[in-house]
Amino acid sequence: MSARALMKRPAAPFVFGVACLLALIALIEVLIRAGLINPFIVPKPTEILWSFERIILEENVLPRFLLTCGEALAATLMLSVTGISLGVLLHRSRLVRLATETWIAALASAPLVLMYPLFLVIFGRSAWTIIMIAFVAALPPVILKTLEGLSGTRAVLINVGRSFKLTPSQLYWKILFPSALPTIFVGVRLGMIFALINIVGVEFLINFGGLGQLVNELSERYDLPGTYAAICFVILVSVMFFIGTERIERWLRPGT
Repeated sequence: MSARALMKRPAAPFVFGVACLLALIALIEVLIRAGLINPFIVPKPTEILWSFERIILEENVLPRFLLTCGEALAATLMLSVTGISLGVLLHRSRLVRLATETWIAALASAPLVLMYPLFLVIFGRSAWTIIMIAFVAALPPVILKTLEGLSGTRAVLINVGRSFKLTPSQLYWKILFPSALPTIFVGVRLGMIFALINIVGVEFLINFGGLGQLVNELSERYDLPGTYAAICFVILVSVMFFIGTERIERWLRPGT
């Protein structure tokens, strides 16, 4: 069977990706056993695998996992609603766009996580501190990608809508927003990545709940297999949110 015919099967990309991941893990295991990788820096994948049971049973990982998921979900919902709304505002108002677009782009590269003492003063040592830092840090990519998607709508589509005498509201909901949706979801995914990085980072810094606190505790005990296993749970949160955003996009764009 040719490679092209194989790739047409729905499960083929997934199987190929899993096979590549398993091959990489096996290669790392071999390199560690051969002494080419220091086991005091990267533990054996088999040790990480066996540590999952201990992490689940002894480290109370499920409530921590759910707390990080809840914080990521709250931050993602807030930044999606606010970011898309502000992106629409910048698209509709040229003055606001020219005045703020450069500042928003600059804000995207700023290490806002270093402002966590200020957020601690405002919101206290609580989950809201983590959520708000993640929200502020993840907002710029959603705004900029929403603006990019709306501005990139083909003029011919807008002219067709105007020829049918669509109102500005109808023009937005029937032409601009559907056309910009793929780019908007790219922004949401980027924002979600920024949010999750900041959530786990601040949990680590202030030692407050979630998977970040678990990584902190295990690293302080120099439990390398457990630390890497906890990081795998963080990756699992990211994978879950990516799958969720893909399903939402397919629901909003059933023809794709």
